Amino acid sequence: MFGSGQDVLLSSCETERGGRVVWRVFHDSVMLIAVSGQDTEAVCEFQLRRLLDNIWNCMVLILGIDELVNVRNVERLKRDLRLCYQLIDGFLEASGEWMGDVTHCVDCLLPPQLVLLQEALDAFSHAAESEFGCLLVHGKVVAATEKWWRLAPQEVVLLTVLLRSLGGTACCDQPVFLPQGSPTVPHRLLRFQLLPGADVCVLCGPSPSLQRAEIELVGRFWRPLMEILWTCLALKDHCLPGSVTLHKDVLGLLLINRESSRAISSVRSAVNPPGAPSVARRWELLRLFFIFTVKRYFVQDEVAQRQKRESLQEEFALGFSHQPIQCYMVTEECKCFGLQTPHYQLYLLMPFSVPTFALRPLAARTLSTLTATGF
Repeated sequence: MFGSGQDVLLSSCETERGGRVVWRVFHDSVMLIAVSGQDTEAVCEFQLRRLLDNIWNCMVLILGIDELVNVRNVERLKRDLRLCYQLIDGFLEASGEWMGDVTHCVDCLLPPQLVLLQEALDAFSHAAESEFGCLLVHGKVVAATEKWWRLAPQEVVLLTVLLRSLGGTACCDQPVFLPQGSPTVPHRLLRFQLLPGADVCVLCGPSPSLQRAEIELVGRFWRPLMEILWTCLALKDHCLPGSVTLHKDVLGLLLINRESSRAISSVRSAVNPPGAPSVARRWELLRLFFIFTVKRYFVQDEVAQRQKRESLQEEFALGFSHQPIQCYMVTEECKCFGLQTPHYQLYLLMPFSVPTFALRPLAARTLSTLTATGF
């Protein structure tokens, strides 16, 4: 506030001990401030800025933008914001196999027999008078209607986090605003639990009623597919069908489709060479390697590329006239390799025992295997 009064733009600061404070004003109405402690490995400015974006979108999703921009009663707004707390906690506690909070891409799972699931979802959505339908397993998108995929990727990420935050309720009817598509007019989000960990949802208007959809539609369209859904649930951390065979040295991976803003991430718990990091640590390393790479080398869009050029601090990279397409990192825990093409970004974790010269061909082979699935 002092800086803005002196025509100085100040958007973040860092303490002597490594803590960070980052803030942003949205629509000249709401200022959000994010504060991290001294563990700068786990939380950096890039991550805090994405957190602020996510939290603002959480507030718009639940309350609508009018309530936030045209504040008529501050005390009432404080009370209303309590409705967002559970959803915001989902982003504050984000870790493990969900990467969408930092990638801003939709976490997906590649199931066997996708055609049958897609046909059932399309038919179910049509019967529910909706063009926006989605099937999730373990909070990751398995299938979605064409109109659902046309939503902004951040909106889809928000909706999946919201559905995860609802817990084990069998069904619910939740009004939501779409931060980009419909920030002023709410839609109904109907969610039905097919199995523990498997949910189907639709965005719709005044009809059908939650009771009618649950009684008349859910069983008719999804009961015949229970065996396939159980198979999807068994994938969990792997996220890939059994027909996909990865090299034995791949400990974990993150693949981003740059055109569709969809992502699959997988940590192979069955692969444990001597000295390899734990499964939980592999998820953390994947997240850290992605953040490290997009901050310095890879970009996800033109805006991010411009910001990277403006904030780049590494002297050797200031003279780059090209966009890097590969990078690697050797740590005491594992080796990491990043590969970027016009359509994909691939991030790999491999054991320390893999020769450095072998990282590139192994990554190219892995990318070829994954893209052969049609993702």
